Amino acid sequence: MTDSATETLSVIVEREIAHPPEKIWRALTQPHLIQEWLMKNDFKPVVGHSFNLRADPQPNWNGIIDCEVLAVEPNKALSYTWGSLGVKSVVILTLTPTPTGTLLRMEQSGFRPDQPQNYQGAKYGWRQFLAKLEQVLARVD
Repeated sequence: MTDSATETLSVIVEREIAHPPEKIWRALTQPHLIQEWLMKNDFKPVVGHSFNLRADPQPNWNGIIDCEVLAVEPNKALSYTWGSLGVKSVVILTLTPTPTGTLLRMEQSGFRPDQPQNYQGAKYGWRQFLAKLEQVLARVD
């Protein structure tokens, strides 16, 4: 039997990208590149490092996301907490080499069923973020 209070939803976006994992890893872990596709930040790829993602403030939101690095496997996987608007979630980014580049898998888990706006926002947001990531990758060496 499942306890509905503990059931959570995950947003998963997968994208085949025509670049090697090493190049995508740089865009996922270098602050100046993260800023170009995600948000302003003070990220460091160090387990335990607390950082903020900063967007433009919106009505009812200060634009700050509190995060902490949970796992770092260079060129393979990155995980961090994502806390904003009362939602505590975890983002896991996984890089898998393919014959033509890399499969990037993003999973953000921890959305409660009573948080449909946050869940839908993440579904929409990650598609936009990853589209921007591809534009950044096409531009940088």
